[in-house]
Amino acid sequence: MDHVLVAHQKNEALISGSPRGNLSDLYPTWLSARELLLNRRDPYSAEITREIQMGYYGRTIDASRPEDPTNQQAFAYPLYVVFLVAPLVKIPFPIVRVICFWLLLGLTGLSVFLWLHVLKWRVSCIALATLIVLTLGTFPAVQGIKLQQLSLLVAFLIAAAVALLSSGRLTLAGILLALAMIKPQLTVPLAGWLMLWAISGWQRRWKVATSFLVCLAALVCGGELLLHGWLREFSSAVLAYRGYAAGGALLEQMLPRAIAIPVLALLLASVAAGCWYVRKAAVEDEGFLYMTSLVLAVTLLVPPMYPPHYQLLLLPGVFLLARDSQPTNVAFRFLYVLSAGLIVWSWLLAIVLGGASFFTVRAQQFWAAPLWPTVLFPVPVIACLGWMAFERVPSRSREGVTE
Repeated sequence: MDHVLVAHQKNEALISGSPRGNLSDLYPTWLSARELLLNRRDPYSAEITREIQMGYYGRTIDASRPEDPTNQQAFAYPLYVVFLVAPLVKIPFPIVRVICFWLLLGLTGLSVFLWLHVLKWRVSCIALATLIVLTLGTFPAVQGIKLQQLSLLVAFLIAAAVALLSSGRLTLAGILLALAMIKPQLTVPLAGWLMLWAISGWQRRWKVATSFLVCLAALVCGGELLLHGWLREFSSAVLAYRGYAAGGALLEQMLPRAIAIPVLALLLASVAAGCWYVRKAAVEDEGFLYMTSLVLAVTLLVPPMYPPHYQLLLLPGVFLLARDSQPTNVAFRFLYVLSAGLIVWSWLLAIVLGGASFFTVRAQQFWAAPLWPTVLFPVPVIACLGWMAFERVPSRSREGVTE
């Protein structure tokens, strides 16, 4: 990241005149929260957007200059994200970056432990440390930590919420799930599945649904008290964001749009049918675990853009495949080996280029090679998860464990 990718980006920016500031994905949120809470300024306003650009890019961007980026870096979060960022607004941003770097590093490592707890996969301390190191050594984790991306916080909140469900702490699980709604594009599919699960066993599970809805309503109303009409401004900001930042959904990057949309619709319908089938399963049942992992994995296909750090949602699915699968079918074995091979490819190329960068700057020319699997990797993982879920879960559910 440092010696090849970032070095390449700096050289390209120097040649083209493209602006480079702090380039922290946390900065737009931090600045917007600070200006709203301390100075009562509208974070969705054009003035705040220009100030964000001054810090993020080092200057405001100019649409008439072809070398300038198109991403305006405007504030496009639900307003209630400021409640999570509030403790940091009086701290200088360089210090905030350091704090969040280590915080996200720790939370991502803790997510590994939480998912192993949810999956009831007992491993030795050495194996746990190895899994944490390997997870932190993937490009999605490295990218998210380096950019201080709130996606990693959301991934942790989701892991913590599901872990609390598995421990029977339904109220706190619902609260954390509501806090994860700071990125609705990552949380809405899981929230929909868990609400269906809660309604299907309302007498035992009402606490998770009630706490989620009450906490989310409190966040929305709290945002309204801070800025009247923020929902309308947020909707406009999201529409604008889709125009200037969206690089296309994952399937649209691989298939023509006319094919990608029907494929996505069919896949979502299949997952929804699976959720309905196992909606009464207990939280420790294999049906619940597989469908939760599959819902999180398929979530990557829904957003209009696909940054690599979203792949932290694949963690439970990857761990399930590593724990359970015994590839016997030729097609499944191919998908399984392909998934593993794509990860190993990234690691090997990163090691080779990182080492070569100490001896020659030509290593920067191949900066994209370790990232080639980034777009493809979720596809075989989703296929393997779907294969296992729809092949093994029904039979187990018929034998079934329900609450």
